[in-house]
Order: sequence, then C-alpha cells, then structure tokens
Amino acid sequence: MLVLNNIEVKYQNIILVLRGVTIEVPEGKIVSLLGANGAGKSTTLKAISGMLYPDEGKVTDGSIEYNGIRIDGLRTKAIVDMGIVQIMEGRRTLEQLTVQENLIAGAIGRNPTRGELKKDMDRVYSFFPGLKDAKNQTSGYLSGGEQQQLVVGRGLMSHPKLMLLDEASLGLAPLLVKEIYAIIERLNKEENISLLVVEQNAQAALNIADYGYVMENGRIVLDDTGLNLLANEDIKEFYMGLTQVGEKKSYKTIKHYKRRKRWLG
Repeated sequence: MLVLNNIEVKYQNIILVLRGVTIEVPEGKIVSLLGANGAGKSTTLKAISGMLYPDEGKVTDGSIEYNGIRIDGLRTKAIVDMGIVQIMEGRRTLEQLTVQENLIAGAIGRNPTRGELKKDMDRVYSFFPGLKDAKNQTSGYLSGGEQQQLVVGRGLMSHPKLMLLDEASLGLAPLLVKEIYAIIERLNKEENISLLVVEQNAQAALNIADYGYVMENGRIVLDDTGLNLLANEDIKEFYMGLTQVGEKKSYKTIKHYKRRKRWLG
C-alpha cells in the first residue's frame, strides 16, 4: 500500500535528516516505527503526508509510492484526498473550538452533506463514547487522554485508508495508553484502516504491530515482525529498559548503549 524507497530528506537543502530510509506498509496492517527522540521518525511521517514544506524540508532522493502512485512532491491536500491522514504529535486540537466543531473541521475537505456528517460523527462517538458526552465542551479544557481521542476522531472524519499516528502515548498515563492502543487496534480490524505508528513506547506499539522498524540517526537499523521485535533482547534493553531477567536498568547503566548495540556491529 505504502512504499518508501531509499528516501533522503533535507531541511533548507543543507541539513540531512533521513538517509536511505526504506519502509513498507501493507494494506490492512499495522506497522510501527520505533526510535529515540530526534531519530527522524516524525520527519518520516511528514515526508509521507506532504507536511515538510512549512519546515522548509524536501525529499531529495528516493521515492514514496501509495497504491502505485508516486506522492513525494504532492501537497498535503492532495495526499489527504487520496486517503492518507497524519495525526500529529502533541494532541493538536483546535483549542478554542468545541469537540463537535473539531470533528466537523476534520470533514471539511470532503464537503459532506448534513446527513453524512452526522453519520460520521456517530461513527467517531461509537469508538470514543466519552467524546459524545463532551461534544459541547471547549477542546482546550479536555484532559490529555480526551484530547488524544479527539485528534484521532478528527482524523477519522476524513475517511482515511492509511493513518499516520505520531506518538499517541506521549504524556499519557499507562492505563490511558492501553485504552488508546486498544481503540487503534479496533480501527484496524473493524474499519480496515492501515496504520504507520511512530512511537518511543516500544511495548505499546509492538503489542499491536504486524511489523516494525527501528530508526536511529535517520536510518533504519533493524526490522522484523512485531512479535520478534518484542522478543529481541536489544529492543528489551534499549527501548524498554529491561535486562534478560526482566529487571529495570538505570539510566546510568544504559546511557552509553550505542557502543554495545549488536545491530551496529
């Protein structure tokens, strides 16, 4: 469905951020992209969704194809119309608008009828019943978990076939993270929405992922099925902070882990 073929991304034609990144997202599957802060994960999503331009970024080599059509170089509106939507990091609601107004904003590009709009909002509320109870509340006053639900729901209003989800667990309590990812899994299974999930929380992402990639310093350094990555000792140690016996390691112990990563030789 989505193929990134050896792409390179530069900002201002100078700063090289992505170096030869190749990723595939099959139709109907969940693919996770793991990595530490600053690894290039969000830049990868922006390259797909056409949102590099405001940051003076550009795909300078390689190609991005969606259902056989090359999309690198297209503007965001055209990419959204093709069925790709990005849920940005940081729970970016339209803070002065109500929950319902946020959802309506998500459907503007489709220009739906009033009946279609109501049907779409009811669909969102079926996944996020708490949003229905808060539909007239100003979104800026919602809790972090509710805001994350809202931005995912707003993305659903555009009828995506592929959703790019950036750091859905960021700043949320473990129980809320579990709840959000359970809903993401439902969207995949019940709505047949393919997902590319960017995360630092390796366990949350890999628990639902069919396949996963690990990114460091703008490169893909490891890829495998979600189950195999969950069982990988390096992933356990460097992204979950666990030793082979399941004990947490201190930051002091793991902060120089790059010297010891087996995938780096």
